[in-house]
Amino acid sequence: MRHDHHHHDRHGAKQPDRFDPARAAILDDPARFAYVSPDMLLTELAPAQSSTLVDFGAGTGLYAIALAQRRPDLRIVALDEQPAMLEHLRAAIGRAGVTNVEAANPAAMETWHGRADTVLALNVLHELGDAALYDVRALLTPDGVALFVDWNADVERPVGPPRDHVYGVEDAVRRLERAGFTVEVRAALPYHFTLAALRAR
Repeated sequence: MRHDHHHHDRHGAKQPDRFDPARAAILDDPARFAYVSPDMLLTELAPAQSSTLVDFGAGTGLYAIALAQRRPDLRIVALDEQPAMLEHLRAAIGRAGVTNVEAANPAAMETWHGRADTVLALNVLHELGDAALYDVRALLTPDGVALFVDWNADVERPVGPPRDHVYGVEDAVRRLERAGFTVEVRAALPYHFTLAALRAR
């Protein structure tokens, strides 16, 4: 069954409005590492040597660059649908001088279908429409893993989006299962849940 890519279509997204690029500075704040550390993400993703990792909804590239610096062997594709974010991303990649990250827009997505050994979807599940979840699945190699790390509606948080804009663990798992994933719940973080999703056989 073919899923048409309506990237302007947020059908199925939990959060009503897409992230405003004018707030990009929030995404560049390294204090974010206190909540979700790049090292934890690498431990959970466990990418094989020289494999391809897609950062889906990479925003300003803060995490893509941090992962690239820690694992120069990886090929990292930082994907974002917003042109303003991509400009930000390209500039940040240039400033950081990392050669193993490339910025990609949705038009480039097809090129990567079936080629991502790992996909990182950090703080994006609540923003993704159903079509985007099919995109994530399409990117994965048959044995690839998508790691969904998102703000947890089940816990009281001093930071992050309002509770009714994000998922609790059970709802998140159900949503991913409906989109064709087999889901494993990994260690919870203080304010985030971590779900490892494989393409359902």
